[in-house]
Amino acid sequence: MATAQQTSRQHLISQVLLKQFTMPGPKGSGWQLRPFDLRNPGRLHKLKSTRACGWTENFVAFDSASAEELWCAVERRTPAALSAVHAGTPFTDPLHMAALRDLVVLHYVRSHHYRNVHTGALERSRAGLVGKLIRNYPEQLRREALRATGLHLSGSRSLSAFAERLIERSSVIRDHETGKLFRTSIEDTFYKVRAMASTWRLEVLVSETSQFLIGDNPAVTICTKGSATTYGMALGDAQTLVLPIGPRHLLALGPMNVMSTVPQALVDRLNAVQIHAADRYVYMHPKSGLEAFAGIAARQASQERP
Repeated sequence: MATAQQTSRQHLISQVLLKQFTMPGPKGSGWQLRPFDLRNPGRLHKLKSTRACGWTENFVAFDSASAEELWCAVERRTPAALSAVHAGTPFTDPLHMAALRDLVVLHYVRSHHYRNVHTGALERSRAGLVGKLIRNYPEQLRREALRATGLHLSGSRSLSAFAERLIERSSVIRDHETGKLFRTSIEDTFYKVRAMASTWRLEVLVSETSQFLIGDNPAVTICTKGSATTYGMALGDAQTLVLPIGPRHLLALGPMNVMSTVPQALVDRLNAVQIHAADRYVYMHPKSGLEAFAGIAARQASQERP
C-alpha cells in the first residue's frame, strides 16, 4: 500500500488566514500581502503571495501527512466561520464558534513557540536524567561501562559522558531525532488545548480605525494588569489567548461571547505583542501603513532580548 508523501514546506500560518491580509497585486501577480522582516527592519519589504509566507521547512519532520490531515480538518471549516465574523454574526452558529476556537488552538500549537518549548523541555529532562543516573546509580553505571567498553570509569566526567551515551541510544532520543516524538507531542497537545479552549467563550475585537497585523507566532497568551501587558505564559496562567484573523478583526478567548469595537491604543498594544512574540516575521495588509510602527517595535524588542 502506498504511503502518504512527506510535506517539506509546511505553513505555520494557514493560507486562508494570511489571505485576509491581502489585496490584488499588480496584474497577473494574484493576491499579495506585505511580510516584514523583524531582523532587518530597514530593508525594502516587497509584497508576496500567501504561498510564499508563513511557512518553515520540515516543521513536522516525521510523517507530516498525519499532522497535515489534522490541520486541514480545522482549515476546511475556517472560510465559513470567517465570513460569519465579517457579517457580524459569529455567534449564531455553534459550528462557526467551534471552528474559530479550533483556529486559535491550531495556531497556538503549530508554532515556533511550541517547538521551542518542546525542545527546551526535552533538553532539560535529558540533562536532569544524566545527573540523576550519576547520583543514584553510579555503581550500576560503572558495571555497565565495564561490560560495554571494557573500561573502568572513575571520574565524574567520564561517568557523565557514558550516562549521556546511554541516554542518546534510548528510544525516546531516537524518536526525538527523527521527529516522531515531536509529531506525536504536537498532535496530542492540540487535542488537550482544544479541550481546554472548549470551556472558554469567544471575544471578537473589531478595530475602530487602525489595522491589526499578524506575527509568525500568531496565537499568543496574554495577561494584562493596568497598563502593563505580558505575554507568552502557559495557557493555564493566561487571561486570554489571542489571534488576529484580519486587518480589522482579532479573536480572544474569554469568559463570554462578545463582539466589540476597540480603540487604536489597544490595537497598537496587541500589534506590539505580535511583534515581540514573533520568531522573525510579521505580515500586514499592503495598505496598512504599519511598516514604521513595526520597525520601531522591532528595534525595541531587539533591545529587550538578552
